[in-house]
Amino acid sequence: MDDKQTLVKCLVWDLDETLWRGTLVEDGNVRLADGITAVIEELDSRGVLQAVASKNDHDLAWTRLVELGVADYFVLPQIGWGRKSDSVRRIAERLNFAPGTIAFIDDQPAERAEVAFHLPEVRCYPADQALALPGLPEFSPRAVTVDSRRRRQLYQANFQRESERESFAGPDEEFLRTLGLELRVGRADDEELSRVEELTLRTSQMNATGVHYPDAVLRELCADPAHEVLVATLTDRFGPHGAIGVLLLETRPDHWHLKLLATSCRVVSFGVGTVVLNWLVDQAFRAGVHLVADFRATDRNRMMDIAYRFAGFTDERCECSAERPAEAGVQRLHLVPEPRALPDTMRLDAPAIGRPRVP
Repeated sequence: MDDKQTLVKCLVWDLDETLWRGTLVEDGNVRLADGITAVIEELDSRGVLQAVASKNDHDLAWTRLVELGVADYFVLPQIGWGRKSDSVRRIAERLNFAPGTIAFIDDQPAERAEVAFHLPEVRCYPADQALALPGLPEFSPRAVTVDSRRRRQLYQANFQRESERESFAGPDEEFLRTLGLELRVGRADDEELSRVEELTLRTSQMNATGVHYPDAVLRELCADPAHEVLVATLTDRFGPHGAIGVLLLETRPDHWHLKLLATSCRVVSFGVGTVVLNWLVDQAFRAGVHLVADFRATDRNRMMDIAYRFAGFTDERCECSAERPAEAGVQRLHLVPEPRALPDTMRLDAPAIGRPRVP
């Protein structure tokens, strides 16, 4: 089974007779269904975000979730009297998740049918399957990383950033400077390899090839002196963003081959992809080599194509890019490097590439 196609990134809960027993407007003393707290906590620990889509009075329902001690587990609650499909769509759009990575659970067949009709890619489950969800493959990532366990907190902090950004009166660049952004690019070690694999699995819009590199392959490449497996992490005054980028680079004598670049959608607005590419171009200039980058178009990653073009990559043919033919469906882009300036919106900590590694 292909994890990239099956893993659920966000589970959207109905409330009445699903998350809790009873109907809130009829019985204000509703209780969580047996075993539900354990399910919520387990999915949260795996990095599955959870939200609410409920036809209820918002203030009354949210107050009850707080009283039951589970409100903090839910992001972007959609509680009102509109269609459930509209609520689920808003959640997916705000999270920037594809509908196929969203799941919905509800006790009412009519509500599941309404969501399935308008959002056929969303997976729908009856309420009586709630306790079985952690055992399903689509809710079971191969590895649970540090970032997985704190994914909810990462998103909640990001919502705070977005809120502050909306209220900021100056230009975007000025706002970014207020964040105290620190971008670190480093060689992946044992602890970070699972985070790298997870990024290739979860990132679709900002993944240059859509290719998933399993842990065993990544370990082989890390041990190969001709390859660099690099992971980017980001922090600011709101806290860590976690691992937000991965680069897989083959360093050949006359050119460097960027086989994969993937960055989290959460940091697109910070210009992280541009900073990483400019750093790499500058490193290649210092090493006196050309850059070649693979790009495989998918139905989700046009933004990455734009990022490569904006960085200066073209379809121009060169001996270095023609040395080995590209796989079917892969474009081989080319760039002759020139010096690039460091960013002025964040501090960059990155290694020198193309020099002997320190053991």
